[in-house]
Amino acid sequence: MKVTESKLAGVKIITPRVFQDNRGFFLESYNRRKYSECGMDHDFVQDNHSKSVRNTLRGLHYQINPGQDKIVRVIAGEVFDVVVDIRRNSPTYGQWEGFILSAENKLQIYIPKGFAHGFCVLSDESEFVYKCSEYWSPQDERGIIWNDPDINIQWPATEPILSAKDLKNLPLKELEPFN
Repeated sequence: MKVTESKLAGVKIITPRVFQDNRGFFLESYNRRKYSECGMDHDFVQDNHSKSVRNTLRGLHYQINPGQDKIVRVIAGEVFDVVVDIRRNSPTYGQWEGFILSAENKLQIYIPKGFAHGFCVLSDESEFVYKCSEYWSPQDERGIIWNDPDINIQWPATEPILSAKDLKNLPLKELEPFN
């Protein structure tokens, strides 16, 4: 696997080795020893899987106390994946970076604690899977409104399909700091 640092310190782009032939392909989607050697040393305790239709926007989500480290990827379709730095003392606080993740490119993104995460579906349907270092905790779940003008994410959908919960998210400046 190849690991590349993104412009947001701590966020990593993971390109797995893919072995492909006339039968299909094989890849190692996770190997704790290899990920640990690249600075992603966590006990992942929960895997999540979502299926969504075109223009669905999920996010921007994060957890506090203590937060979650994640490894995300797409196994069907294509999404525009976004991470936002929410660490108040970070030089890139409030900045975002976007990635195209697809079943075809097989990229993974490592998202450490201190980042909000969301994605918008580009294909007719997508299936999105991710590993989490902490269990989901409803009382510690937080969200940033998808169209926060201070962050100014350039989403590919102008009228995305959002959950009722995500429609109630607040701008980053109105949320408690993540430390």
